[in-house]
Amino acid sequence: MRQSRELIIIIVVLLALLFVAIWVKNMKGKTSTLNEEAKKFKVEDTTSIDKIVLSDKKGNVVNLESTKNGWKVNGKYKARVDAIQTLLYTIRMVDVRYPVPKSMRAGVLRTMAGFATQVKIYSDGELIKQYYVGHNTQDYEGTFMLLTNLDEDKNYDEPFICHIPGFNGFLSVRYFTDVEEWRHRTVISVTPPEINYVAYKNMEKPDSSFRIDIVNSNEFIVYDGRGMKINAQSLKVKQYLAYLQNMMAGVLLTHKNKFLVDSIASIQPFAVLSIQYKNPVQLKSYYFYYKSSTSEINSKYGKDYKYDPDYLYVRYPGWDMNEIETALIQYYVFGKLFQNDSYFLK
Repeated sequence: MRQSRELIIIIVVLLALLFVAIWVKNMKGKTSTLNEEAKKFKVEDTTSIDKIVLSDKKGNVVNLESTKNGWKVNGKYKARVDAIQTLLYTIRMVDVRYPVPKSMRAGVLRTMAGFATQVKIYSDGELIKQYYVGHNTQDYEGTFMLLTNLDEDKNYDEPFICHIPGFNGFLSVRYFTDVEEWRHRTVISVTPPEINYVAYKNMEKPDSSFRIDIVNSNEFIVYDGRGMKINAQSLKVKQYLAYLQNMMAGVLLTHKNKFLVDSIASIQPFAVLSIQYKNPVQLKSYYFYYKSSTSEINSKYGKDYKYDPDYLYVRYPGWDMNEIETALIQYYVFGKLFQNDSYFLK
């Protein structure tokens, strides 16, 4: 009888131990799975991504959307190709460097609650990934990030320090929320088959103006500032027209400095370049303005310049033609447009 009771006790204890072991194993499995799910920041197939929304705590929202005409910013502006490529690369390559130590989690989460950028990634109109990009580590080689559990519509409890393997630097700067910085900076980008003529007018020296009528890719008619046809060298004309490709602004000013933009618009440009496009037929004019020099610039070059020798301003038609853009540009890029009729002579 006594042996039977002892046997029953032993069996009960063994069953209890077995139950505890199974429970612990299951809990460990759940914890491990949960931990692994909280690490899945990357989207490996970035070709399927058609929209990315970046928003910060200051109320800035950048909506990047893929269209048949390329990526657009906030449904209005053409996006910078290089910035989109960098962001997609980051989304594909971002990886966990190591977990945030438990002792630091509360502080990291508090800081992220005030400063983090929310990132929403869509494919075919469906939200497939959401996470928060926070501040950088003290060694500037990692960035604090927190993933959202989309199934439960809440954030995971554990933030991680993330990076791109093989890249030394932080990631937060790649998720910027300044709309102007996302915008494409092309001022002029056109080839001869797209246009009927180009006319350059020097407002200070009208006789230095000229016009190029494009008959075809190899035949041109060039007029001087008095409207007289000149014996232009075809190679020189082709070279000038080649200058009109991929001319980029340095800084877009339209929505950044209203006082400066209004001030520029109130003065006379020193030159105007007009291009008549073929399809559809429309005339676009580009107005160029001097930028005043400063004592710092003059001290740098050791000369008393009236105008900045490196930079100038331009006003030009925006992408929707209803908005005039203003930008800071470089003489190094645009200076070659400011020629006179003698430039084309044989």
